[in-house]
Amino acid sequence: MMEKTLVLLAAGMGSRYGGLKQLDALGPHGETLMDYSVFDAVRAGFRKIVFIIRRDIEEEFKRVIGSRYEAVADVQYAFQSPDDLPAGFPVPEGRVKPWGTGQAVYAARNLVKGPFAVINADDFYGADGFRKLAGALESDDPKAFCMCGFFLKNTLSENGSVSRGICERNPDGTLKTVVEHTKIERKNGKIVSTLEDGKTVIFTGDEIVSMNMWGFQASLFDSLETLFTEFLKAHGTELKSEFYIPFVADTLVRQGKASVQVLTSEDSWFGVTYQEDKPVVKSGLDALVKAGKYPEKLFPV
Repeated sequence: MMEKTLVLLAAGMGSRYGGLKQLDALGPHGETLMDYSVFDAVRAGFRKIVFIIRRDIEEEFKRVIGSRYEAVADVQYAFQSPDDLPAGFPVPEGRVKPWGTGQAVYAARNLVKGPFAVINADDFYGADGFRKLAGALESDDPKAFCMCGFFLKNTLSENGSVSRGICERNPDGTLKTVVEHTKIERKNGKIVSTLEDGKTVIFTGDEIVSMNMWGFQASLFDSLETLFTEFLKAHGTELKSEFYIPFVADTLVRQGKASVQVLTSEDSWFGVTYQEDKPVVKSGLDALVKAGKYPEKLFPV
């Protein structure tokens, strides 16, 4: 069994939030949300960490963030940029933003050789999800993927809309479909998704959503190259289109090329989408430390 790798998506600027939220001190002793994820992942058996970042934050990121994990894991870096594309595809004139979470994972293709988990760097997932992903990734089946989902009602912000992948499961607990909704919010006591055409969908809040906590085998990269190429053929001249990991998983499931086991975590998810979310996150982390779920200082493990 090859070593398990944790891939952290940390290239985003967080435009709605303002600034590099991945570097924000939110824990009682200045910890970032990444600190808790790495701590939980190492406890679960992940021994290699690959950060997906931008070149322009490389020096600061390595100094402030990456260096603190070098004693507990093999730390490496991959870089997401608009021009990291399959051969033959140019960046359209005027395109400045990268191509989404699917391209971010694609950036790690030369560094990841075995089973791996993918998470957002600016979310808190809790220890249970990492334990369950680590267990599921023991599979020898190259088509056996997994994800850890959370209930929609527990993942919303009181300060604006959020983007979530709504999941539907088969009777055997595997993923049937996952559909990305990019504008979900509470309105008049209801949970509402506003679609691109202006139509709305009402959710109960008990839907399982993808928070980009995925488990994959290295075989994903061959499929990722193919699907990214197909995506670029259809959308490669657009300035704002994005290639999402939930779309990749959904497509592979529908094509019968992968099975995705849907795990659910016993822990609560929380994250910082807007500046106004910070007090809630800080309070939540402080409560977990006081409850003994985490030590006062996370590193060294």
